[in-house]
Amino acid sequence: MAGHNKWSKVKHIKARVDAIKGRVFSKCAHEIALAARAGGGDPAANARLRTAIDNAKSVSMPKDNIDRAIKKGTGELGGEAIQEVAYEGYGPAGIAFIVEMATDNLNRSAADIRSIFTKNAGSVATQGSVSYQFDRKGEIRLPAGAISEEKLMELAIEAGADDVQSDEDEHTVHTAPKELGTVANALRAAGLPIISEKHVSISQNPSVVNDLALARQILKLHDQLDDYQDTVNVFTNFEVADEILDQLDS
Repeated sequence: MAGHNKWSKVKHIKARVDAIKGRVFSKCAHEIALAARAGGGDPAANARLRTAIDNAKSVSMPKDNIDRAIKKGTGELGGEAIQEVAYEGYGPAGIAFIVEMATDNLNRSAADIRSIFTKNAGSVATQGSVSYQFDRKGEIRLPAGAISEEKLMELAIEAGADDVQSDEDEHTVHTAPKELGTVANALRAAGLPIISEKHVSISQNPSVVNDLALARQILKLHDQLDDYQDTVNVFTNFEVADEILDQLDS
């Protein structure tokens, strides 16, 4: 994917901030609750829940938090049921966004997301008007030092993966959506540590931004969408030009 390394660097910066903010735990809790709601609270009988718990453990999420998220998903804690919803929209310069959420109040979430887009020179789009620009894939991330790209490519493709991409920090394995669990389990069986395992939406034609002010404006919208309390994932076709990337922190 064009621009993979550039955007991954931005995501690494964001991931470190997320960890400080506790957003990583919040997103893990959302995914665990959704998985438990969809397939029950027993990870042995619910592959999606098992994966969500593994992801939570990989970022050292406390067991109590995990158990509470499972109970929230199964309804044992009471309150409104958690629901999955995806919003589509456009940011400055027509940059496309997909925001996946887990919410117990659809009206509140819809109003809040619309407000975030509007305040950042964007707009919410109708369902399907953005998502057709993205491909749905399974994504598995591993630390770069765990295995060489060549060996990982051989293992992953043999297990059913579509592609492997690497940078100095990590390897990213892409699969068909239905093959995610199979490929991830094969890599685990080979003794490889998995950082994350999830479904993602990948832009078919990334839009490279060459203007610093515009890049900062789009990143501000991205961060506000990502920081929203019910957000699970934010996908975008935004990429940062090399000459702009180093200026983002200045």
